[in-house]
Amino acid sequence: MKFRSGTPTDAQAIERLIIDTWQQFEKDLTSENWNQLSSILTRENTYESLLKDATSFVCENEKGEIIGVGFLVPSGNPTDIYTADQSYIRLVTVSDAYKGLKFGQKITELCIQYAKQSGEQKIALHTSEMMFKARHIYEKLGFKILREIEPRFGKRYWLYEMDL
Repeated sequence: MKFRSGTPTDAQAIERLIIDTWQQFEKDLTSENWNQLSSILTRENTYESLLKDATSFVCENEKGEIIGVGFLVPSGNPTDIYTADQSYIRLVTVSDAYKGLKFGQKITELCIQYAKQSGEQKIALHTSEMMFKARHIYEKLGFKILREIEPRFGKRYWLYEMDL
């Protein structure tokens, strides 16, 4: 497997990967909440914007297919969840065919390493009760729950943070 930075030409492959892998959450959500999440995941220019504004890490298989991805947004980009002093990880995703091989953990570690090298002081992420395997990885790597945030898509969500 090969890890590298994402490029604008990866946008379509990343979108397909995320849509395919996040499909697993449809069974955990009401149809209304699934439609809302799905519309966010398929919003035009989402991945092009992330590739431009964030640092991305992709994992390719031996055929050069993107089988994993994650984004690190630098501090100075506050949202309704994140403060201006937090860098934050978004959309860590691994193809179902490669789950359990620690590629999601490696992508998260690459985000942490890059944040440290870039002089970030804090790194954060948010995750939900549906993503229990991911929560275990984040906690193992040293992220701590900062607080529970407003429910999204009818599910509980938490904001995690790590001091760098």
